[in-house]
Amino acid sequence: MSEEDSPPYLEVNCKTSGQILRFAPGTEAGFAVTLINRKLKGKVPLATHIEAVKDGKEEETIAFGPNAILSNFGQNWKLQTVHSSEEQRNEHIQGMARQTSPRKHVSSVPRGESKVPDQINSVYIVKIVLAFILIFVLGAIFTLFLDNLPELIVFVKSIY
Repeated sequence: MSEEDSPPYLEVNCKTSGQILRFAPGTEAGFAVTLINRKLKGKVPLATHIEAVKDGKEEETIAFGPNAILSNFGQNWKLQTVHSSEEQRNEHIQGMARQTSPRKHVSSVPRGESKVPDQINSVYIVKIVLAFILIFVLGAIFTLFLDNLPELIVFVKSIY
């Protein structure tokens, strides 16, 4: 099928609902996933990302990141959603592979999650207040030193 014969849209198969949704060329994958999840109306599991799979062959899938532009890879390639339970299954399989093979560095944060700082607590606020007090005390000491420097110089010259 040539480029002229291809439709002016891309089709994404939602595995959860079984619907085929159409998107304009140039649509970002993250936007498409958001729209797909909105159409699911509370059904679980929600789509996490979109990938391209080749029909009939055991071939590596092509995953689209949130800012990737959806594109058609040609005949036999289909775009489909990946939902959270599949991703958890894949992470479980990858986790088992990690346990069997040694790694130099393993992140403590699970994939897909970001590190969220702890809530601001009273100890944090007390430390900040003490730091400001220390800064002002040091500033006062240096100010007094500089104000009295001429007298100190005269005193030192009188000794020698």
